[in-house]
Amino acid sequence: MRGGETLAKATEEDAEKRWIALMMKTAKKYHKLCPYFDKKTTQCLLMATVEGRVGKCDRDGKYDGCPILVKFLEKLYKYYTERKKVLPRDFQDVVNQAFIM
Repeated sequence: MRGGETLAKATEEDAEKRWIALMMKTAKKYHKLCPYFDKKTTQCLLMATVEGRVGKCDRDGKYDGCPILVKFLEKLYKYYTERKKVLPRDFQDVVNQAFIM
């Protein structure tokens, strides 16, 4: 049974990585800068959600490979899968949500 559990966990991690890659790819269609980046104050709006603190974006709004955005997407993936909800297929669906976890 241990081998089956390990395989299931590995495929779940692969599915999560594929979904995060899809979200990053579709984000490029809509946004030049991170939608959670405040240009005026240079604040990262996700930092409070992901790390529990307020802070400036050290990437100047570039979200490709941003560890904060990746952590947020990981949390979002877990939220959807734990509640057995359908995952968004487009980054714009994530941005349009009325809540941030």
